[in-house]
Amino acid sequence: MGRPSRKPCGLPTYPWRLAPDGLATRRQLRAFGLRPGGQPVVAQVERPRRRRGPLVAYLYRIDQAKPVRRMTPGKWAALAKANAARRTCPVCRRDAGYTLPTSLGVCVPCADAPALAA
Repeated sequence: MGRPSRKPCGLPTYPWRLAPDGLATRRQLRAFGLRPGGQPVVAQVERPRRRRGPLVAYLYRIDQAKPVRRMTPGKWAALAKANAARRTCPVCRRDAGYTLPTSLGVCVPCADAPALAA
């Protein structure tokens, strides 16, 4: 277990991968099927980076975490509709079967059409 240091933000700070047992990041909580559930951040882990300052991840208590909420049928329908919109080409109005690249904004055949016509 790493020894915490005190940062100006007032949270105990641990070195990367040396947080004490019983604390987890949001991503780790999610892997356990949990969420922070409104509890405050209790500590942080910090990993030094060469260029843009340290990388910080906040830690939450596992014993106070709550189960992840289940998706309702309405949320599933809204998610399916949003994903379908991301796959539909605005030019040919067909479902491309994949998420359209934001760099093109259209499906690949529609993006290549002007190049083939030339």
